[in-house]
Amino acid sequence: MSSDDIFVLHRIIRYISGLAASSFFTEVRVVGAEHVPRSGPMIVAATHHNMMLDPVILSSHFPNQRILHYWSKASLFANPVMKYILFSSGNIPVDRKSKDRQKLFKGTFEALAQGYAVALFPEGTSYTEPRIMQVKDGAAWAALEYTRWAKENPDKVRTNEDVVVVPAAIVYTNKSKYRSSVIMEFGKPITMDPYKELFFSDAEGAPRAAAKRLTHTIEQSLMQATVNAPDWDTLYAARMAKDILWEKEESIDLDEFVRILQTLVDLFSTTDVTPNFNNVRRTLLEYYSLLQSTNLSNSVLHALPLPRDLDPKTPATLPSRLLTLLVFMRDSVSSLARLPFFFLPLLVHLPVYVMGRIGARLVEDEEETQAQNKVAFGLISMFMIYPASFFFLWALFWYSSVGALAAAVTVYLFAVYHNRMINDNYEHAKRFIAAWRVLIGVWAPKKWDLSLTALSQYTTPIVPKENPWIDKNKNRPTTPTTSSPTSESGPVTPTSSSPERVPNLVPSTPRVVLPHQEEPPVKTRPRRRPSTRRIMRHVLRARVEAVKALANFFDQLERVNNGKKVKVKASPHLARLYGGFDEINIPRGPSSENTDGLPAGEPQGWRYASEVIGFLKGQGAKIPSLTHGRLVVDEDWALSTDAETE
Repeated sequence: MSSDDIFVLHRIIRYISGLAASSFFTEVRVVGAEHVPRSGPMIVAATHHNMMLDPVILSSHFPNQRILHYWSKASLFANPVMKYILFSSGNIPVDRKSKDRQKLFKGTFEALAQGYAVALFPEGTSYTEPRIMQVKDGAAWAALEYTRWAKENPDKVRTNEDVVVVPAAIVYTNKSKYRSSVIMEFGKPITMDPYKELFFSDAEGAPRAAAKRLTHTIEQSLMQATVNAPDWDTLYAARMAKDILWEKEESIDLDEFVRILQTLVDLFSTTDVTPNFNNVRRTLLEYYSLLQSTNLSNSVLHALPLPRDLDPKTPATLPSRLLTLLVFMRDSVSSLARLPFFFLPLLVHLPVYVMGRIGARLVEDEEETQAQNKVAFGLISMFMIYPASFFFLWALFWYSSVGALAAAVTVYLFAVYHNRMINDNYEHAKRFIAAWRVLIGVWAPKKWDLSLTALSQYTTPIVPKENPWIDKNKNRPTTPTTSSPTSESGPVTPTSSSPERVPNLVPSTPRVVLPHQEEPPVKTRPRRRPSTRRIMRHVLRARVEAVKALANFFDQLERVNNGKKVKVKASPHLARLYGGFDEINIPRGPSSENTDGLPAGEPQGWRYASEVIGFLKGQGAKIPSLTHGRLVVDEDWALSTDAETE
C-alpha cells in the first residue's frame, strides 16, 4: 500500500470486514472470476439479499482486488472532512434529487472515466424472497449515459476502454446461519454495442427502450446464477430434498450448488409429474417446518440410522432407547475428546458468540439482517477481546519491544487457531446437542407427546416477513407457479389436483369503522420453540416419512415410461444445457411492456426426468432406496420392544 494511496480507508475497511466475514462464513467460493476485466471502466450489478454483508463479500473477494466504488448521497460530501472520508473509503456522490441524469451520474462518470469499477445493487433494496423480484434500471441508465457522456467529452476520459456491465450473483447456502457458505458468481461482461444505436436514436422513447433491454439482459444473467422459485413452498421442498440427498453439508460441490438447487426447484415446480407428487411435497414441507421449529437440521440427525425398510406402506418406527443412548454416549465422547484442545479459544471467544446471538434476536423478523448483526456485534466484541489479550500478554513480557512483537504474534496465531478449529468443534457440538435432545424425546413417556392438533402449528413452514419496498403485484414470476409435465406427444392435461389460481368473483365484505375510532393493529405472537420432550418423536417420524416419500417419488419418476419420455420443468438456462424448449408462450407478467422492445413471452424449458436423476446422482446425491436405507449398524434401529410405531 503506497503512502499516497487515496483509497487507504477503503483498503483498511475491506481488510477488517473481510476478516469478520471469513470468521462467520466457512467459505466464500468465487465462480467466473475470469469474466471480470482486470482494468477499464466497469459497472458491477450485484444481487442484494443480505444487507451490509453483500458489499462486504463483494469487495473483500472481488477478483484482482480491484477497488469498488459505491453510491452515496451527494449531500454527505458537503463537509470537507466527510468528503475525504467518503472518497477514501471508495464512495462516489449521487444527487438523487436531480431529474437530469447527466447531473445525477456526474460522480459515476468521473469514476468510470478514470477506469474505476462502480458497484451497484440494481434490486434497490435488500430483501428475502424465493426469487429475484425486481431489477431496476439504474445500472443500465448509468452505463448508457456514461457511453453518451464519454462520446461527447473525449478529453475527460483517461481510458480507451468502453464501459461494461458485469453481473455478480451472491448466493448464500443459508444466509443467516453461522459457518454457512457463500457462492459469488460473475457473469460474462455485457457491452454497450447492442444498445448504443437505439439509445442514441432521436425516436421518442428510444433511450428508455434501450435501458429496458439492457436491464432485461442484466436480470437474465443474474437469474441464471441464482436460485429462483415460484413460491416459498417450492423452495422449501427443494431445500429439504437437497438436505436429504446430501446429508453432510460439506459433501455438496459449491461450484454446482446453484445448479443443483435450481434443478430441484424446477422438479418440485412440475406438478403431477408422479401420482404421489402432492403427498411428497407435503411430507417434505412438514419435516422442513419441524426442523425449523426445533432449530435442528437433517445433517445433525443423519447419525441416526434409517430403518431397513423404506416402504411407504410400512409405519415409521422410532429408534430404540438403547440405540439413542449409545449414539449419545458416542457423540459425548467425541465432543469431550476435542474440548481440551478448544476450551481456551472457546472461553476467550464466548463474548463474541453471545453478542452475535443477541444481535440476531434484535431482528428475528428480518432474515436479511440477522447475519449482518451477528457479524457486527461479533466484530465489536473482537475489538475489545483482542486488544485486551494483547496488552495482557505484553504486560507478561514487561512491556518490552520484543514482548510487544511476541504478544502480537501470539494473538494472531491464537485467532487463526480458533478459526481452524471452529468448524469441526462446532459440528460435533451440534451433534452432541441433537443426540441429547433425541435421547430426551425417545426416553420421555409417550403421553407427553404433542397431540396432532397442537402439533399442527409446527408443521407449516415460517414464511419471512414481506418487504414493503417490493411490489409483488408488478413483479410476478416470468413463468407460472405451477407447470404440468409434458411428454413427447405433448403437454399433459392438468388434473383436478393441480393448484390453479381462480379469480375471486365474490366482492369482499366492507369493513365498518366508526367515526373517530381507529382499527387496532393486529398483533401476531411469534411461534414459540416447542419442548424437546414433546416434539422429538414427531421430528424423528417426520424424518423417516420424508425419506420414504422422497424414495418413492424418485422410484415412480424412474418407472413412469422408464423415465425417458417424461419431461419436467426446467429454467431457461438449464433447458439450454440439458434439455430443450416447447413452443409455448409464457406471459412475462404485467411488469414487462411490449412497447419496450422486450419479448412478450418465452418458450417453456424442459428436461427429461431420467437426465435430471442422472444429473443429481452425478453430483453426489444419495437417492434413498425403497428396500433399505443407509445403515451404519448391522441391526435394525428398532432394536428392542421399546421402539415405538405410529
